[in-house]
Amino acid sequence: MPIISTPQEFNEDDLFVDLRAMYGYPLYLKCEGFNFAGSVKLKAASSMIDAAERGGLLRPDSILVESSSGNLGMALSMIAAAKGYRFVCVVDPRTNLSTRQVIESLGSEVHVVTESSSVGGFLGARLDHVRHLCASDPRYVWLNQHANPNNWRAHYTTTAPAIEKQFPGLELLFVGAGTTGTLMGCARYFKDRPGSPVTVVGIDSVGSVTFGGPPGTRMIPGLGAGVRPALFDESYVDDLVLVSETDTVRTCHTLARGGFLFGGSTGTVVHGALTWLADHRPGEDVTAVAISPDLGDRYLDTIYRAGWVRDLYGLDALELSAPPDTVISGVH
Repeated sequence: MPIISTPQEFNEDDLFVDLRAMYGYPLYLKCEGFNFAGSVKLKAASSMIDAAERGGLLRPDSILVESSSGNLGMALSMIAAAKGYRFVCVVDPRTNLSTRQVIESLGSEVHVVTESSSVGGFLGARLDHVRHLCASDPRYVWLNQHANPNNWRAHYTTTAPAIEKQFPGLELLFVGAGTTGTLMGCARYFKDRPGSPVTVVGIDSVGSVTFGGPPGTRMIPGLGAGVRPALFDESYVDDLVLVSETDTVRTCHTLARGGFLFGGSTGTVVHGALTWLADHRPGEDVTAVAISPDLGDRYLDTIYRAGWVRDLYGLDALELSAPPDTVISGVH
């Protein structure tokens, strides 16, 4: 039984769900939502704060500030509360209300940017607000998850080795692209292994610009970006699948009907992984892992509310998903 004194000390790193019975494809889902922050972002938050403390960037009077679609904000607010730092989280209207309430309940401050930028959309506007705060007061410390190498290093040292430990014969790894910290950390780890046979497939949302696609409206927080992340290096990624938000919603509902309530990013990654397997390795018994960033409890007012889904995507989005058989988009 683990005994901890701070919330960031606990993270379940060895839980996988076998999706073969549900979908008929050999796919294991690595669940990253079982910690007190509720998502994979706890690893990046801990890594970036620890590095800032070691480097002398954080002092007792420092004010942490970060742009977040939600999950990193929750992780940082939790650690800030445990360590006694002030924290300002800059979000936009797409951030789930329950997420904002959690951040505020932990004693942090939430700034909501309501107007998107002509360049970079809501993310660009959030980053502009962060820069304005930092220019206004030297106490602000911006960890900058989109460019901080300690973001991907967290997954290089924890997430990827945990996958390798459970699946030493891993052939395929599917990782969602947000800041690309998880994607880059895992991809770098496996590409750095001599003779590694692992194919790394990035999963992104339609409307994201990370892989060079045109910007578009995205309403589900988590994956995707309106500004290409500075961390991203496409040379480490072997292929790409873009997933529409309608398919994200359908996949989340299908997983829920099987008893697994996952978040929007997980629905995107699972649909993308199944799409890739159907197109490239149909009928093959491969060893494949996809990473689930978070659980679905904070999406009850959005993805899991029929009225919200119907108003944004239409009645068809409420149908359950069947295993896909075509790739939406790919790069090699």
